[in-house]
Amino acid sequence: MRYLMIIILCLLICMAGCASKEQGSESSESSETANSYSQISQDEAKHMMSVNDGHIVVDVRRQDEYENGHIPGAILIPNESIGKERPQELPDLNQIILIYCRSGNRSKQAAEKLADMGYTHIYEFGGINTWKGEIVPGMETEAQTDADSKQAAQEEKSMKMIIGEAAVPVTWEDNESVEELKKLLPLTIEMSMYGGFEQVGAIGQSIVRNDTQITTDSGDIVLYSGNQIVVFYGSNSWAYTRLGHVNLSEQEMTALLGNGDVTITIIRE
Repeated sequence: MRYLMIIILCLLICMAGCASKEQGSESSESSETANSYSQISQDEAKHMMSVNDGHIVVDVRRQDEYENGHIPGAILIPNESIGKERPQELPDLNQIILIYCRSGNRSKQAAEKLADMGYTHIYEFGGINTWKGEIVPGMETEAQTDADSKQAAQEEKSMKMIIGEAAVPVTWEDNESVEELKKLLPLTIEMSMYGGFEQVGAIGQSIVRNDTQITTDSGDIVLYSGNQIVVFYGSNSWAYTRLGHVNLSEQEMTALLGNGDVTITIIRE
């Protein structure tokens, strides 16, 4: 009887071991097949694109992003459009698929979804924002370019300076300080006479500056210490950031600024 019990116990141990081994094998197989896409470098992707092996390059960004520039030969399949059904553009489960997006986030999501559908050769290589290869430029039309130029010109013209009650013609510099100044408009500045050659006023906060030693002339508008605007009706030499120039004669500038404190207003027309 004791021998029979030992034999039964051995059989039970063997059966349990086989079941455990089979379950482990199934788990391993599942791990290998789920989400089976490869992440590669952009240099590797560039090399794979040079091989005539029937591969396809897939851009998973939005339509507008694709139209603003994409990798040559890439087709557009937005990540948001990839659901549970296989995309019509990808009929072959075994085709080599190279996937990218803008920064590498959506391309990983798309690669995982395609792998779950059964595609077997998926290679994700990040975003176009770090791509060093060729890019098809954006499809901006000539009409749109002209419209953008006119808009920029209009914005430039719309920045208007008023000294006291007189609107004065100004040529503004094209620099970061002027761009930041525009963001503060409309702006009213109480100016004070100083030295018999300039009016100085605080703008209420500091903006970016790039001071250089310059000799100013009558009509020059400069930024001083990042938070003060100076308008000259004489000349001086100091470290300033040039903002623009009032297109009036020295006599006209002296008449506007040389008889006491004034208020300057900068607005958009």
